[in-house]
Amino acid sequence: MEQPVLELADVFRSHGDAYLRDHAAHLGRGERRVIGAITACRTAALGGHVEHCDACGATRVAYNSCRNRHCPKCQGAARAQWLSARKAELLPAPYFHVVFTLPPAAAEIAFQNKALVYALLMRAAAEATMTLAENPRRLGAKIGLLAVLHTWGQTLTHHPHVHCVVPGGGVSLDGTRWIACKPSFFLPVKALARLFRRLLLAGLEAAFEKNALCFLGELAPLSEPRAFAERIKSLRKTDWVVYAKPPFGGPEQVLAYLARYTHRAAIANSRLVAISDDEIAFTYKDYRRNGCRKIMRLKPEEFMRRFLLHVLPGGFHRIRHYGLLARGDRAERLELCRKLAAANHPVKEPTAPACEPRCVPTAARSCAASASRRPSDRAPFTVTRHEFRNRFRRISLGPLVALHADEAKAHVASATNAPPQRPPAGQPRTARRQDRTSLTHRALTSVRERTPAATPRAKKPQRLSLSP
Repeated sequence: MEQPVLELADVFRSHGDAYLRDHAAHLGRGERRVIGAITACRTAALGGHVEHCDACGATRVAYNSCRNRHCPKCQGAARAQWLSARKAELLPAPYFHVVFTLPPAAAEIAFQNKALVYALLMRAAAEATMTLAENPRRLGAKIGLLAVLHTWGQTLTHHPHVHCVVPGGGVSLDGTRWIACKPSFFLPVKALARLFRRLLLAGLEAAFEKNALCFLGELAPLSEPRAFAERIKSLRKTDWVVYAKPPFGGPEQVLAYLARYTHRAAIANSRLVAISDDEIAFTYKDYRRNGCRKIMRLKPEEFMRRFLLHVLPGGFHRIRHYGLLARGDRAERLELCRKLAAANHPVKEPTAPACEPRCVPTAARSCAASASRRPSDRAPFTVTRHEFRNRFRRISLGPLVALHADEAKAHVASATNAPPQRPPAGQPRTARRQDRTSLTHRALTSVRERTPAATPRAKKPQRLSLSP
């Protein structure tokens, strides 16, 4: 028997009225709109339409969706439309994924000043990446990036961070050539974290001087200049986290990855496990245990409180483009990037392989084959140090063992098939291991003794110079 599909709307339909009544003084207009939209999504309250099949005559009533960006059921159409528009903007370069995270001391300030600090977070992350890329000691190029804001963690706690998808290359500072980064390295993470910290703290200090920050509750003492300066000083001593992932495999992987991060709600309906009057159960990944999936159980009131933490201010854009990907003349800039990248890596047209004539002698063919296999054309071959040692031993002892392979095998087999002799009671295990090793050693020694000595090569006569 199939279990009923659980939805986030079921939680608010069952416990939303009680939550609105108990927390009326703390809920804003945005939170109330989100609760109402999710509760009425795809119900008769929003109207609908009737679908009729001409073949079988079946009819179905389909209700309209709320189209709220916080609703997990209304992101499919928006995601597909957005991704189809982004296909034309992909560049022929590897893409890197860089994540900028706010420390807890700064996240507290961001929660009470969402519109200002979230925008500052995205701008600081973008400026840090583009500034470090323009440094001639790093990449020395103008780049573009796509930034997506997420404010939640796996357990629905407040965890603001920005996901940046960056192409691995850019246009030179003079705009004449395409500069590509290393295959698996974009920018140094530590330098990126320090620059990101400096830019964001400078923005916070500028906002504080303009009296644009609001501090309530436990953060009320930060309204004093001395307390705010101490908070900034402690944040400046903290190591901020910037994480860079390896590049994607290709454009298809980039689009598939973007689909998971762009239009996404705080929790998906697929993560809900159980809904009851006492608790809400949902799955989450414990990244401290290598991404192990676990189940968290919360009271309905606490579950709804955590979900509403991530309601964004009205009109806030959580997907933004910077640099070469910014709006305006983006199409012209992308066309320039493609031309420069094509000029930097010209595509060779495939040529038909020439047929080998039958009248060519064998020696000529072998010379041609050896010429085509030059060492510069060969792919690099890497082995570990242990494997190199083993291969070197095989090469050095190869002719010797191959000369008397049968005798060595027979000697080792006779020594191995001999009846085992019990070692003395007091003999340790290391001595037994040495006895087993000595069997092979004696076999190789006997082969070396029977091998005839190689005749030394005659020395070439030395040429004498007759010039005075």
